[in-house]
Amino acid sequence: MTSSVSSKTAAASASLPLTDTVLEALAVTKRGVDELLIEAEFAQKLARSEQSGKPLRIKLGLDPTAPDLHLGHTVVLNKMRQLQNLGHQVIFLIGDFTSMIGDPSGRNITRPPLTREQIELNAMTYFKQASLVLDAERTEIRYNSEWSDPLGARGMIELSSHYTVARMMERDDFTKRYKSGTPISVHEFLYPLMQGYDSVALKADLELGGTDQKFNLLVGRELQKDYGQEQQCILTMPLLEGLDGVDKMSKSKNNYIGITEPGNTMFAKLMSISDVMMWRYFELLSFRSIADVASLKAAVDAGLNPRDAKVALAQEIVARFHSATAADEALADFVNRSKGGIPDDVAEVALAGAPLGIPHLLKQAGLCASASEAMRMVDQGGVRIDGAVVSDKALKLDAGVFVLQVGKRKFVRVTLSA
Repeated sequence: MTSSVSSKTAAASASLPLTDTVLEALAVTKRGVDELLIEAEFAQKLARSEQSGKPLRIKLGLDPTAPDLHLGHTVVLNKMRQLQNLGHQVIFLIGDFTSMIGDPSGRNITRPPLTREQIELNAMTYFKQASLVLDAERTEIRYNSEWSDPLGARGMIELSSHYTVARMMERDDFTKRYKSGTPISVHEFLYPLMQGYDSVALKADLELGGTDQKFNLLVGRELQKDYGQEQQCILTMPLLEGLDGVDKMSKSKNNYIGITEPGNTMFAKLMSISDVMMWRYFELLSFRSIADVASLKAAVDAGLNPRDAKVALAQEIVARFHSATAADEALADFVNRSKGGIPDDVAEVALAGAPLGIPHLLKQAGLCASASEAMRMVDQGGVRIDGAVVSDKALKLDAGVFVLQVGKRKFVRVTLSA
């Protein structure tokens, strides 16, 4: 093994000139990233790839812990697509084995492992959704159970001998939990080891992850060294802020944009972000070139309405996950709503009990959680019937068909009978 390591180290240390093509690829790689370790090493990997014509092996591992993805999840997928467009081999690794351990990253309590049934159910939709970003035909799909299951007890013990408890306790979340007396299960130490072993099995040149995955990615580097491989570089991507511009995008915080949401909904949500946050979204979500985004920003600084730039971003995102036609329709729908119009794709509901008071009508139509919330919305001028603002909380509606609106985005066409 020693001679193998030495020869690989010598090959890696042989410095090659960085051509314009390599420098351009490096700039694309670094766009919007939090950290690239180690940049000089990766530049040499790019140079050797250009010289040999052999693409780099670029790995992204995702545990199927939930069935749906939002735009925050696609930040790292976008980077994979950019690297794919540069001609490199991207590997979409589904962590069906590691999901049964449970990733403790960034957590102060033990994360419950998923059952095999939950994992398989979630994994079914993962790659289908990821393929809305990646070029599916040029993506290598792997499951880490391929090499993790055959390890067995003997192999797991041998793998564990490659890392010390002291090194494992350097993880910030483990340290905090240890100091606070919060339990740490032994199986949690196995997670970063198994993720690192994935890099050994796949002979990865570069591994991507969120900023919360940095420790696990570094474990992969160390294990590759111990197994006589050239060490992978690591690239961490920032966590995208949600619609509030403060917390990271999350379904639990209701500040997310789901990639399977209707185009009109995606468009309207993107238009709601602040003008400042818009550039963050351009950097992390747009496929426009760096020069193109810089030119657009310069135009806004010179007087172009920021709304026009935001429209361009919203149309690009909607077209990616739906179609160009859907993006055009979403824009038209947004303009119509901005003028107080009613969208075409309004949900319909049939209710009985006319005449029915507006608070109870809004609750039964699912537009407000309670009658008291409905009355507050009326007080705030946020309720409309067929486009007309409702100001009377005691209003009762007779049988008929009409469109109820609460706020800017909630619409329901109601058929009310006696």
